[in-house]
Amino acid sequence: MSQFSLTRPTLAEINLDHLAFNLRSVRDFVGHEVKYMAVVKANAYGHGAAHCSVRLESEGVDWFGVAIPEEGVELRQAGITKPILSLGGFWPGQEELVIEHKITPVIFGIENAERFNAAAKQAVDIHVKIDTGMGRVGIPFREAGTFAEMLRRLKRLRVQGLMTHFAAADDLSENPFTQCQIERLNEAVAVFRRHGFDPEYVDMANSPGAIAHPASRGNMVRLGGVLYGLGGDVLPAGIEKPDLRPVMSLKTKVAQIKNVPAGSTLGYARTFTAETDSVIGTIPVGYHDGYRRGLSNQGHVIVNGTFAPVVGRVSMDWTLIDLSNVPPAKLGDEVILIGEQNGLVIKAEEIAASLGTISYEVTCGISARVPRIATDRSE
Repeated sequence: MSQFSLTRPTLAEINLDHLAFNLRSVRDFVGHEVKYMAVVKANAYGHGAAHCSVRLESEGVDWFGVAIPEEGVELRQAGITKPILSLGGFWPGQEELVIEHKITPVIFGIENAERFNAAAKQAVDIHVKIDTGMGRVGIPFREAGTFAEMLRRLKRLRVQGLMTHFAAADDLSENPFTQCQIERLNEAVAVFRRHGFDPEYVDMANSPGAIAHPASRGNMVRLGGVLYGLGGDVLPAGIEKPDLRPVMSLKTKVAQIKNVPAGSTLGYARTFTAETDSVIGTIPVGYHDGYRRGLSNQGHVIVNGTFAPVVGRVSMDWTLIDLSNVPPAKLGDEVILIGEQNGLVIKAEEIAASLGTISYEVTCGISARVPRIATDRSE
């Protein structure tokens, strides 16, 4: 039976032990006095929200953050019992869904606050987002008092938390603006308290905020990329950082090997010409899997403990690699696109840099066609 007859060999291995290590490492670095929210939106940054959340809950994380209510429902269906915050609030008509699954919404407009109050049969918690300078969503900080006054008439809403989001906490040259955002949120908290609210949580620190800006930690931090070991390009350079381990490895296998004479052109638009007689491998991964077309003729993979360059255009389902300098390769040899083999490493951050983006986009971009295979030695 062919080794390819049962399943396509392209997969993402998710090391849940590394995920747990990263949580513990950040908790030791930041301190045990604050609460920890694991941000698992966008399918846990591409890592698989359900299995990541189950492991993180077992490690004692306090909250989970999702982008939309549907992601929160997925966590509840996976057995998650800890509080879930829907960072993007909810859309009209989703009030009952949010209440049924005990998802706490972020509120940044009076219309949704009124809808949620009308749908609630008893007191429900909300978190209010203040726009302190990100300019995306949130109550403008100058309008905090007006908004607090409007909330006072919505008797079934409890303001459990006040939050904001940093625009540039990863850039130390922007420290004055980050400090300004901290001060603006603190002022908004004081305004809400003067209007009779007593928020339990004040949170503003994302991953770079939690690591690089101690004054931003409040009493809860929201950890995203650092949980998945993606600190290399989203944390400021030159500062002390917790030890982090990459959680995702992207792997496939060699599907075909050809001897190609010098002068042969390869791939769409013939963008690569073999300068010498070459050994070319075909691997079953392409841009629909999230291995981006921008890696054409510039990416590299690891085969048999050796780097092998990507040659020609990355296509939708296939990529070509030059095996000429690889110790004798054969069909079925493991190929590492992200990860480590024999001391060689390819990081998501490295791929992101070559594409002019950040590691989050690389891991989030690994499509649903690529199965996530979780490894968990804690069980």
